[in-house]
Amino acid sequence: MGRDTESLPEKQDIVYEENASRMPHRGGLSSEDADFLANFPVEKRKKLIRKVDWRMIPFLTILYLITYIDKTNIGNAKIEGLTEDLHMSGIQYNIALSVFFIPYVLAEVPSNMIMSRFKHPGRYLGALIVVWGIIMTLTGIVQNFAGLAVVRFWLGLFEAGFLPGAVLLVSNWYMPNETQTRIAILYTSAASGGAFSGILAFGIAKMDGLAGLGGWRWIFIMEGIVTVLLGVVCYTFLVESPALSTGWLDSDEIRYLELRQLSRRIHMSSDSQNSIPTKTLLFEVLTDWKMVLLIFVNWSQAVPNYALKFTMPQIIKNMGFTSANAQLLTIPPYSCGAISAYGFSVIADRKSWRMPFILVPQICVIIAFAILFAKAADIKNNIAICYFAVCLSCFGMYPILPGVNAWNVSNIVSPAKRAISIGYLICMGNAGGIIGSYIYIEKEKPKYPTGFGASFAFAAAGIVAGLVLEYALWSINKRDASYTEDEIRQKYSEEELDRMGEKSPLFKYSL
Repeated sequence: MGRDTESLPEKQDIVYEENASRMPHRGGLSSEDADFLANFPVEKRKKLIRKVDWRMIPFLTILYLITYIDKTNIGNAKIEGLTEDLHMSGIQYNIALSVFFIPYVLAEVPSNMIMSRFKHPGRYLGALIVVWGIIMTLTGIVQNFAGLAVVRFWLGLFEAGFLPGAVLLVSNWYMPNETQTRIAILYTSAASGGAFSGILAFGIAKMDGLAGLGGWRWIFIMEGIVTVLLGVVCYTFLVESPALSTGWLDSDEIRYLELRQLSRRIHMSSDSQNSIPTKTLLFEVLTDWKMVLLIFVNWSQAVPNYALKFTMPQIIKNMGFTSANAQLLTIPPYSCGAISAYGFSVIADRKSWRMPFILVPQICVIIAFAILFAKAADIKNNIAICYFAVCLSCFGMYPILPGVNAWNVSNIVSPAKRAISIGYLICMGNAGGIIGSYIYIEKEKPKYPTGFGASFAFAAAGIVAGLVLEYALWSINKRDASYTEDEIRQKYSEEELDRMGEKSPLFKYSL
């Protein structure tokens, strides 16, 4: 605390590079490469990162916006007549929500493992986007609940690879102290997507009756067509790796970007990394106690967030507003989420400290759902406080996912293991979507005790998990700091330290 936070990212880059130049045998860097990395001019570094930001992040943000809209527009379609036209009753709407998440969850880890092996990962993502755009368009012509369930299943399968793939791309271009802000920018598009989705649905629903189709059908058709077009653009516009970016980066810039990624592998050489089988890395991720705690932290936003995404228009409609106004009134809550996700992430990257900037948003989530649990039974007479709570819940939920993912990637040394851990953490977070699909029960409206109560409980559990993880990592760092590097090297061989990766006593966990 009290550090010069304005220049902290650049200072930390220099620390990574000085470590690499002092220990060039680590990370596979030669002395010449280490010297180049350490002596790359600071002004050129700043200019290069800005160039990468402008070339990569806006397009990924647009793609994630479309992903979010395509995932959640069923909530907008519902209040425009979807359930009535398809003669759905009981929990069929909840089933239609949850069936999306079954393939969505199961496919995320395999998708990232496949993508990490592609020379052109952008083309892989582009193909996924084109296919799910076609499926989204077909959703607009389904005739019954069974047809809706089928298209939702396939939509979940092909959408599964995008978010973990996007986070993997970001982690492969940026250093640990730069990742959360970039992930947050992507995720703010999800928050903005909630607002934008409401505006789109409001406008597209005006096409009701055109070509004999209901307004909710046009929501799916029009948004699906846009998705297909953006998927095609990915083939030529989405950046993939520095080595494949010769059209807009010069040779020194490419070399710098590649070497600074290698400098992250200070505790694991290329040969050692390549010798570890994928099955072993997968087993390590699945059995890692730190991942279990991160999953609970992630669920503090995933369960309440997914549940609220699908139900917010209905909650606002329960306040007495018309369907059209309910669509528009979803804009301010999501705008609060977008602002907070970016703001908290910028500060977290500057401080290089994740936990406090996850904890404060979690507390906001708890307060928000406590208000809704207490007041929603008489929501028409408590419009102001309940609408404030909906806005506060979004303000709290949206900074958590970028923080959790940044905490994860900054503490994984091996790129191959990082790809698996990103997919697994996001996949388990999205498993919260299955839970969230069922906690808002139609017959319980407007009180929704199950929905608001479960959201409160998951946020509380996430706070406990985050505090436990922070204390555990701090304790490990304190223990390892009590040994000198010479003492550690006397106890372990270089090969043993390499294979330990982030478990090496030479590694310092990010808090």
